Amino acid sequence: MPEMSEGAWREFLTSQPRTGKLATTRADGSPHVTPIWFVLDGDEIVFTTHHTSVKARNIARDPRVSLCVDDERPPFSFVIIQGTASNSPEDQADLLAWATKLGGRYMGADRAEEYGKRNGVPGELVMRVRPSRIVAQAAIAD
Repeated sequence: MPEMSEGAWREFLTSQPRTGKLATTRADGSPHVTPIWFVLDGDEIVFTTHHTSVKARNIARDPRVSLCVDDERPPFSFVIIQGTASNSPEDQADLLAWATKLGGRYMGADRAEEYGKRNGVPGELVMRVRPSRIVAQAAIAD
C-alpha cells in the first residue's frame, strides 16, 4: 500500500467534502464514533459540535481522539489522524464563520449562510484537533 506524502494527504482531506469518523472514549472506556463535517486549518482539524453532545462531553474528560477519513470507492484510500481535541476560544462571530465555512463545504456555497446560521448558535463549540500521528494510505486495493 503506497503511503501518501504530506501534500497528498492534505489534498485528500481538502479536495472534496468527505465526512470524518471521529472516535472518542466514553467514561466507561468504550469507544464512541460519530461522523463529522470538518475543515483543515493549517495543521489542525476544525469541526463544531454542541456542548452537550456525547463527543463534546467525552473530549472534555479525555481529549484524545482519532479521526478516519476514507474514500469508499476502489481502489480505496484513507487518512487516520490521532491527536488531542480542545475547544477553541473563539467568539460568536468566529463560531458563525466556521459554521458557515463548514456548511459551504458540505452543502454547497449557495447554502453556506443558511447552514452557518443554523449551526453557528449559542451552545455550539468550535473544536480543534491537533494531530500527533497521521497514517495515510492510497490505493490500498491496487
